Amino acid sequence: MVSFESELRMVLKTGKVVLGSKQTIKYVKLGKAKMVILAANAPPNIKNDILYYAKLSNIPVYIYKGTSVDLGTLCGKPFMVSAITILDEGDSRILELAEESEAKEGGGR
Repeated sequence: MVSFESELRMVLKTGKVVLGSKQTIKYVKLGKAKMVILAANAPPNIKNDILYYAKLSNIPVYIYKGTSVDLGTLCGKPFMVSAITILDEGDSRILELAEESEAKEGGGR
């Protein structure tokens, strides 16, 4: 089984991602994101906006079990990251992991 953390690192190396909730909301509204990763402790207003626009654009959202500090550390950044937009998955299989987790949770759509 491939771990989410290793797939995220692969996306960061080989794909194209945008960090930050404001940019995430922008890309989700435009329908240009392939996937969104949200920290479990993302502020409720930001989380609700992203989930709403992602549902409208049919973009999968993965809720990362850790905090925004954990997500920032995983990305190699010295600051909190509440949201990550994946524009290109590169060599990773992170989109498959998102679909698997969504299937386990009963599919949010």
